[in-house]
Amino acid sequence: MIYGIPITHFLIVSTLMFFIGIYGFLTRRNLITMLMSIELILNSVNINFVVFNRYLYPDQLQGHFFALFIIAIAAAEASVAIALIINIYRRYTSIEVDNVNELKH
Repeated sequence: MIYGIPITHFLIVSTLMFFIGIYGFLTRRNLITMLMSIELILNSVNINFVVFNRYLYPDQLQGHFFALFIIAIAAAEASVAIALIINIYRRYTSIEVDNVNELKH
């Protein structure tokens, strides 16, 4: 237990975050909300990395390093995605996923 909190509590929160992210990604048609859903999924993975590292190998920091790496990749992904979304909005004045299909022509 981490300071009296059992591992199941962390796993329940992480699982809820993951499935809320999956639900948001599959049901929303707005590019910004889809990006937020992806970030939610990545953060749930970060929680798992840190918690399992703390419980299985409390003297090592591999889980923390993986989490920091994912945070860095997510920041780069978010900046590129926001730049693409801004360009899509400038061209079509909408950020709905259905309008992105027009970019194929």
